Amino acid sequence: MVEDVELNRLFWHSRRGMLELDVLLVPFVREVYPSLNDVDRELYRRLLTCEDQDMFGWFMQRGESEDPELQRMVRMILDRVQPK
Repeated sequence: MVEDVELNRLFWHSRRGMLELDVLLVPFVREVYPSLNDVDRELYRRLLTCEDQDMFGWFMQRGESEDPELQRMVRMILDRVQPK
């Protein structure tokens, strides 16, 4: 179970100041993060350490992360809002 303190911290770190990122990350951390396994939770936290411009390009599908694991997390977040 995810503690409230951790969720609150991640909520604030997920607010990036770019609306395009905020609308993807904030709902994901609230609705999906608690159900992730430990590996994916760590991966999400690692994603939050990336630069906003890099994440923007990945989420707008203008490029991909060189790290396949980070790209998998990007895809997981995008699939939530763009189901195939």
